[in-house]
Amino acid sequence: MDFSYPLGRILLGETQTVRQANERFHSQPVDAVELCEGDAGYSPKRTTLGGERSVTGPGTFYGRARRTLTFGPSEDYGWWIDRTDLAEQLKTHVTIRNVWTSARNIVLRSGNPHNYLRMVEHIIALRLGMGVDDVVISTNAGDPPLFDRSSMDLVEAIEQCGIVERDEPARYVTVKEPVTFGGSRGDFLTFLPPEKGEKKLRLDVAIDFKSVVGQQRIVFDVTPATFRYGAFARTNASHTQMLVAKSVGFLFADMRNLGYTTDNILIHGKKKFYGEPRFVQEGSGKALEPAWHRATLDLLAAIALIDTGRFIGRVVSYRAGHTLDVRAIGLLYLNNLLTPVA
Repeated sequence: MDFSYPLGRILLGETQTVRQANERFHSQPVDAVELCEGDAGYSPKRTTLGGERSVTGPGTFYGRARRTLTFGPSEDYGWWIDRTDLAEQLKTHVTIRNVWTSARNIVLRSGNPHNYLRMVEHIIALRLGMGVDDVVISTNAGDPPLFDRSSMDLVEAIEQCGIVERDEPARYVTVKEPVTFGGSRGDFLTFLPPEKGEKKLRLDVAIDFKSVVGQQRIVFDVTPATFRYGAFARTNASHTQMLVAKSVGFLFADMRNLGYTTDNILIHGKKKFYGEPRFVQEGSGKALEPAWHRATLDLLAAIALIDTGRFIGRVVSYRAGHTLDVRAIGLLYLNNLLTPVA
């Protein structure tokens, strides 16, 4: 199958730099393909949860504290974050409009400066990944729990709640035309409309690390099965980043209490992994955990910030990260490039 794509209208970045990055992307071989026939397997109706379930774990930024997230149904359209420890604060809508920062992770905030939730990407990716339109996430802290199984605890909580249909059709949205956003380090994102008649999202995601991770590229249709598979992939950090966090990192508030261990993240050095990598391919021995995490729990989270419906079409990502992801979604709105799909 041919996995080549045209560049869209370039709305960010130098044209020549983006074209060179596009050539490097297309020269990179595909390591894994997971496509589906027909629709993606999500309900064609608007959905919410059938009950409530809570998940508890050590804090991501305060590892000695226990943090809890509770998933429940919502009468309002979209995903909402309810800080139950803050009086007189309205729920924060999960939308590009409420992104506070994406420098290291995506932080959502609204109203009071304390009304925020950090590292939301591994949570809100479930909106598109599991096909749930209306959800309230209740928490008594801005610091989410961290799990050894990445986002699988969250996936299982949603499954235990049950996904129920409402008596109205799901909303879909896509781009009006192909568009491309170039970053500052040879990275880019391209958004393409769906093929005629399709109502699914396909991701083609490539990464290129100067470490044992190396080059990785995966192509898949976002379905409940592929998302559940990818949700087991942990975030990754270089061995140098880990050493910094455990040494001079204690001087910085956002690092000194970071609860990362070799169990809950994948640490990679120049020539080896520290701990056991997941998603190891038979034959090649390549561990595709970083690519699956990037696609399902980072990129899909940014796309979930589109608040007008389930995004469908194709998204190509080459060496991109949170900063470019969030900028691209914002620019889709600023340039009036999103359109509903009947």
